[in-house]
Order: sequence, then structure tokens, then C-alpha cells
Amino acid sequence: MHHHFIIYKPYGYLSQFIYELKRPKKLLGELHDFPENTMAIGRLDEDSEGLLLLTTDGKMSEMVRSKKVEKEYYVQVDGVVTPEAIAELKKGVLIGFDGKKYLTKECEAHIVNEIPNFPQRAKKIRDERHGPTSWLSITINEGKFRQVRKMTSAVGFPTLRLVRVRIGTIHLNNLQAGEVLELEKIEV
Repeated sequence: MHHHFIIYKPYGYLSQFIYELKRPKKLLGELHDFPENTMAIGRLDEDSEGLLLLTTDGKMSEMVRSKKVEKEYYVQVDGVVTPEAIAELKKGVLIGFDGKKYLTKECEAHIVNEIPNFPQRAKKIRDERHGPTSWLSITINEGKFRQVRKMTSAVGFPTLRLVRVRIGTIHLNNLQAGEVLELEKIEV
């Protein structure tokens, strides 16, 4: 029988269970007593937070990581985002990936007018004295290394905070940072 979990990966944690370099890191196993052979489905980098699915079922992991499943991110960026920047994001932007230039696929993007009610982050984000910020929703169905961060930078609005809020039909909802829920099955 396989085990499936949804978690709110907190800022500062790696999306893995083992880290063999000498520098200490916070790992997923510190959040819950997961069964043996549990793996993260996809990743969120150390500076990102939000919805992460875990499973002991390798086939489920492959299916969720496929291009058929949308991933939605709420992104706080530096500055007041322009309609032109949103249009560029939607049609695809040129980013660096594996030492080459890569044109991202078309995606959904829009400004989020109401500031999301996410838990406080462990590391403070700069405050209004440093200028205005905006929140965006970006939905992609691919996932290159730090892609969303590179996309917002490419249109002139560097990412300050990135929170994955949805994978397919599974939503973060009111999960709190570090919270783990076990599911009977994952349906995305």
C-alpha cells in the first residue's frame, strides 16, 4: 500500500530527505515521520515555499510531474507590475537554463489584487520603505530550474517571495508552513 502526503514546505527547507554535503540544511524528514521510500513529487527550491506532494508511489510521481498537470504559483515581485510584463509572461520569455537560452511555454499570468494571507515567513521580506511590491499568479505546466523566478526577472520584476498554491486540482488552501496531511490517494 502506498502513502501520499500534501505539505506546506516552509521557506528554508530543501525538497529532499538526504543531503550529503557538509553544510547543514533543513530537510523534509524534520517535518513529519514519513514512511520509508517517501519521495517529493517535483521540487521547490530552498527559497520557495508552499504546496509539495509526497508519495511512496513512483508512477504517481511521474504522472504529476508530467506537462499535463498545471502548477500555480503566487509570486511577490519588486515593483508595480505592468500589463506589458504580464503579456510577456503569458506568451513566453527567454531565460537561461543549463547554460543555454530557453523560451518558456505560454502560460497563465495575472495580477493578484488582494494580498494573499500566507503565514509569516521565517526570513523577513523587505518592507514598504524599499518601494512597492506586487503579487502575481503564474500557472505553468513545465518546471525548469528556478523557472518562475527567472521569468519574473526576465520581464524586469525580480521575485521576492514565491509560494506554490496549486498542483492540478490540489490546492494549498489554509495549510500552515510545515503542516503535513496524509491522503488516501492523490488525484490531480
